[in-house]
Amino acid sequence: MRRANLPEHLTTGSFSVRASDKAGVTRSRTFAKDLVLVSRGIRVPVVSGATGAAALRAYTDLDDYSVLVLLSAARIWGVPLPSSRSGDWRIHLARRRGFSFPRRVNVAGHLLTFLPEETVEYDGVRLTSPARTWLDLASVLRLEDLVAAGDHLVCSHGPEFPVPKDALCSIDELREIVGRHPGMRGVRTARAALELIRVGADSAPETHMRLALIDANLPEPELNHVVRNHLGLPVLWPDAAYLECRVSLQYDGRHHGGIEQHLRDIERQERSLAHGWLEVRISKHDLEGERPAVVHKVLRALQSRGWKPRRDGI
Repeated sequence: MRRANLPEHLTTGSFSVRASDKAGVTRSRTFAKDLVLVSRGIRVPVVSGATGAAALRAYTDLDDYSVLVLLSAARIWGVPLPSSRSGDWRIHLARRRGFSFPRRVNVAGHLLTFLPEETVEYDGVRLTSPARTWLDLASVLRLEDLVAAGDHLVCSHGPEFPVPKDALCSIDELREIVGRHPGMRGVRTARAALELIRVGADSAPETHMRLALIDANLPEPELNHVVRNHLGLPVLWPDAAYLECRVSLQYDGRHHGGIEQHLRDIERQERSLAHGWLEVRISKHDLEGERPAVVHKVLRALQSRGWKPRRDGI
């Protein structure tokens, strides 16, 4: 007998038997060999190749109360996670206190208290809001990694940038949600991180670069600065910049290894010099160790432009 086709919305990712019931799919069809049984009441089409929210949406469709939280919510919001947490691929699922504890294969269950607007619907799944996700992460991340997570969520670039970007939430929203949960686990780390989060860091290494400079008592560079030509048109968008010394910092990630990108990097460096800026290129190796090389590279660049520390050490 020819197998009945599934409704299109069930073919793009995981789905619950609850959802297939609503779509009029027979229970016998949900046991067909073209579907994988990943957990009780959850199916995934063999050919879907689902990732991200599509792979997890069935878990929040099991009932009206389940919410993706912590690392699972962080991944959907694109939050950078440290290597110490990147290997945890369990599905972090929560229900409100007073409901039964989520218990499933490969599920880390939680019972949490959510205030209004702390859970949202996004890309077909129910999960914690960006701000609440960040606050929950404060219980499992180190300070510098929580700052990087916050930087990611508040990052925005205006229309003058090659790729404009809207923030997922604001620093004020992060501050507000910390104030709502004064006794929550990790709140002290969250309060400390709030003082270090800035708008404009595109990646975790850029955040770690800035924090390393601050820890070494060097001036904090500005983010989201646009270098303009004599006509006032934008020509350079450094990752970080010291305006008085006209020193720009550029973090070279993995994508900078190709030939075409290498040529673009050389052209950008020449353009920086032509406009009176000294570009300091930073690699991942410059961020490693207790005394990262980025500190010495930036210090030399600033001193070459006449910078001297104040007597108070700043």
